[in-house]
Amino acid sequence: MKVLEKQARTVDEAVQLALEELGVSRDEVEVEVIDEGNKGILSFLSKPTKVKVTVKPKPEEVAVGFLNGLLHFIDKNAKVKCLPEDEILKLEIESEDAGILIGKRGSTLDALQYLTSLVVNKNCEEFVRIVLDAENYREKREDTLEHLALKIADKVKETKKSIMLEPMYPNERRIIHTTLQKDRKIVTKSVGKEPYRRVIISLK
Repeated sequence: MKVLEKQARTVDEAVQLALEELGVSRDEVEVEVIDEGNKGILSFLSKPTKVKVTVKPKPEEVAVGFLNGLLHFIDKNAKVKCLPEDEILKLEIESEDAGILIGKRGSTLDALQYLTSLVVNKNCEEFVRIVLDAENYREKREDTLEHLALKIADKVKETKKSIMLEPMYPNERRIIHTTLQKDRKIVTKSVGKEPYRRVIISLK
């Protein structure tokens, strides 16, 4: 974290001097007025204004720093890579034992993602969407759910009976709904309360 103290006749002048030296814009820093100064009656009695300018850490720096600290207690050899995408901050965990970090049906991974999102967005003016992955689990899980949705839909058409799936996280239920939304013979809906909310696949 870069911190710089500057003196000048006014707060604005002192802040501007700090911004120029740090090479950042005003919205990238936090300003603390240490001493408001005193213009004085005579020039030799005047006292300059003093400010402390701190560069705000970027969301990716906060995310990686938080995860590295947390993972130290779970897997000391795990590493976090930042892969920024449009409107998404994607983080990849590299570990020789990724299964522990993923957990059953991604439960541990989702918990880590949730905590990281809370920490990153605590002081952000605009919401930053966090996507945490390990061993390409997200894509593999999405493929699995898409195949499951199509398979169950075929069974519903064959038996003409509705089928209720196991409890799923909201993002997983969304995959089921999206996969089957164009099927003219099938309708899906979510029932129950979290964390036991399920998807029911039925004939229209």
